[in-house]
Amino acid sequence: MSVQTVRSYEAWRLIPPANRGPQGYRLYTPRHLQALRVARQVIEGFGWQSARRIMQAIHEGNQSLAWAVVEARHAEIHQHCCDVEKTLTMLQATAPLIPTCTPREQSSAQAQDLRISEAAQQVGVQASTLRFWEEQGLLHPSREKGSRYRLYDKEQLSILRMIALLRQANYTVEAIRPILMQVVQGNLERSMAAAEEQLKELAETTYRCVKATAALWAYIEEKSL
Repeated sequence: MSVQTVRSYEAWRLIPPANRGPQGYRLYTPRHLQALRVARQVIEGFGWQSARRIMQAIHEGNQSLAWAVVEARHAEIHQHCCDVEKTLTMLQATAPLIPTCTPREQSSAQAQDLRISEAAQQVGVQASTLRFWEEQGLLHPSREKGSRYRLYDKEQLSILRMIALLRQANYTVEAIRPILMQVVQGNLERSMAAAEEQLKELAETTYRCVKATAALWAYIEEKSL
């Protein structure tokens, strides 16, 4: 640390105020050195703004506020982990259902296109449910010439199975929509890799927060002795 950084930490109350010697120089004790080390860990774990609130609260004797900020950050990370894990689970459940047929296979599959009642029967839902999913932008069936009946080709049937599976797992339409977008764009594997990377980063963030929390607890306990 530079001298100016130490002065700044004191000005921002990240460390206790220092006494002054006869010539006006700041006099730092082992307690200040410990506070500097703890403050750096707290900044690394909780971020600059939260670290200021935590350390200021401790030095003002307001431990309740300090721990409230700590707990809020832990809860935020936990919720983020849950959200990413839920997304990853959806992606993994969807991956085996993606159609992998070639253009020739797609062409030959035209004769197997199903009308709405037949498609609904395949996944065990009502035809009205398929219409609702279409209204929500999840399905895009073609139309039969003349009769204008909805037709579901192999790709639409695969997407229909994905939707039915995810709805059975209690995922909302809002949650399903971005997953289907990844499927259509061919980005599913990339999205799964990104979600897995996010979980690793969140685990590292959790580790830094736990280390900072332990350092805070030791700092408070020593202060009370």
